[in-house]
Amino acid sequence: MTNTEEKIKEVSIPSAISVQDFSARSEVPIISIISELMKNGVLANINDTIDFETAAIIGDDLGLKIIEEIDDKKGKQVVTEESVNKKDLKSRPPIVTIMGHVDHGKTTLLDNIRKASVVVSESGGITQHISAYQAKLTNSTNKKLKDKIITFIDTPGHAAFSALRGHGVAITDIAVLIVAANDGVKPQTKEVVEQAKEHNVPIIVAINKIDLPDADVMKTKQQLGDLELVPEEWGGKTVMVEISALKGDQIDNLLEMILLQAEMMELKADPNSSATGIVIDSHIHKGAGALAVVLIENGTLHKGDIIQVGNTSGKARIMEDYNSNPIDLAPPSFPVRLAGLKSLPGFGDRLVVHESEKEARLAAKLVEKEINKVHISSATKMNEEDESTEVMEIPLVVKADVRGSLEAMKKMISEIESKFVDLNIVSEGVGPVSESDVGIAKSSGAIVLSFRTRVMPVANKIADKDKTKIISGDVIYEVINNLKSFASEVLPPEIIEEPVASGKILQIFRDDKKGVVIGAKLENGGTKIGDKIKVLQDKNEKWRGQVISLRREKNEVKEVKDGQEFGIGLVAKAKVANGDEIIIFKVIEKKREVK
Repeated sequence: MTNTEEKIKEVSIPSAISVQDFSARSEVPIISIISELMKNGVLANINDTIDFETAAIIGDDLGLKIIEEIDDKKGKQVVTEESVNKKDLKSRPPIVTIMGHVDHGKTTLLDNIRKASVVVSESGGITQHISAYQAKLTNSTNKKLKDKIITFIDTPGHAAFSALRGHGVAITDIAVLIVAANDGVKPQTKEVVEQAKEHNVPIIVAINKIDLPDADVMKTKQQLGDLELVPEEWGGKTVMVEISALKGDQIDNLLEMILLQAEMMELKADPNSSATGIVIDSHIHKGAGALAVVLIENGTLHKGDIIQVGNTSGKARIMEDYNSNPIDLAPPSFPVRLAGLKSLPGFGDRLVVHESEKEARLAAKLVEKEINKVHISSATKMNEEDESTEVMEIPLVVKADVRGSLEAMKKMISEIESKFVDLNIVSEGVGPVSESDVGIAKSSGAIVLSFRTRVMPVANKIADKDKTKIISGDVIYEVINNLKSFASEVLPPEIIEEPVASGKILQIFRDDKKGVVIGAKLENGGTKIGDKIKVLQDKNEKWRGQVISLRREKNEVKEVKDGQEFGIGLVAKAKVANGDEIIIFKVIEKKREVK
């Protein structure tokens, strides 16, 4: 009995843990853990979270003793001596996301930091997809901070990219909120603050464009204070640095503040363990196949490692740094571009290193099953919705330059609100619009959306011949707005009935096969021959038709006004009774707008 107890391994975990992290801590293969979960009726993939009770149950089946640890901060896992040897943990560079409202200077700031022109190549002056790179603080007078490295994640600032910004905050240590001193707090500014607070990420504020004549730093700080971001000089806890991204003023000071914040956070990782990471960009490269930019979160990725990324797998055959230089390893907080995957991974997919290609393939297949299960669930839910509303389906074929752009497009399409239109993506992909894409669009009656990618000449010719509509552009909100305009044009108009008069039936003079004549009195408004009329009984409509004739004191008239008693001629078999309410109305056709 004693020998058996000695063999039981203790594993310390928090109240909730991902399958992947549970595997890393327990040193049990992911496949074995997922298999045990299935035996207990739990379907989960490597990225799903299980609670402590579930982990304890399967841990017992696996011969483990599961101990619950306590979180020191919401959303942050505590690394304990039971789970990881502290001696293995080393300081890592902070992962920083610069976020804020469009045109407040994010790209210019990042351009200044990495000393490379980006603004001129971006359509509409807006960063279109996410990327990452590292910068070194070389001009600091603080010896402890000099030559320290910071990893930057460059996220889009336009409202279209809320999905990407959400991912950016989730994988970042520090959020730098850039606010223009001449423009102040905007809706996206508030959104960034909410996201950062939700993920328990500290915020450093960079007040930009202080060199402009209309800059108002004091007003900007007051507006930020309303968002509970109070500057340190006012007794608050928020670090605020006044900069000019264009001129490069106070940029080094901002980098120092980032590194000081990182020192306080004591950011650490184990560079000697197997690598885990997250995809922040992906696209197809001619000659290299599927390329993914992965941010390494823990461990070190080595060239040749067998990897699984979301629902695809392969080997890290080619590895490059953010300057496209070939590398053999990528440590924690390092953005690496790699090739060797069998297919293109999605934005936000997790990278996991496996011991064998078979294990990596199986893990990828499990993720694929989960994805398919979600799709089936979504389709079932749509079928169960109210079928009484007539909805026009508009199929879409969506193409983009990189996976991040494609995800942003899909996010924006999903947010288009109309109870009359169902925008259904029948095909999606990364790369140019091809003859095949146009063929899919023709067969399904779809329109093609092309974002930041070209339309092949042969595809254009076929589209013109088959009258397949292609909406293309280099700025996402222009593509989406054109899609909305197209949807609004093809929708049938909204029929609106506008009351112009109301009254009551006082007497029925005639009701035979030649027609119906009623005596009535209008309480407001007026009517004329040809107007539309409906009859209500107890507020419920019982009949509608048209005013055939009008009489006043036995004389035929063309129009009557409110307050007058008159006779109305209606068609035969009109359903009327004494005391019924009549409504005179006109029909207006209003163009529907998809918003």
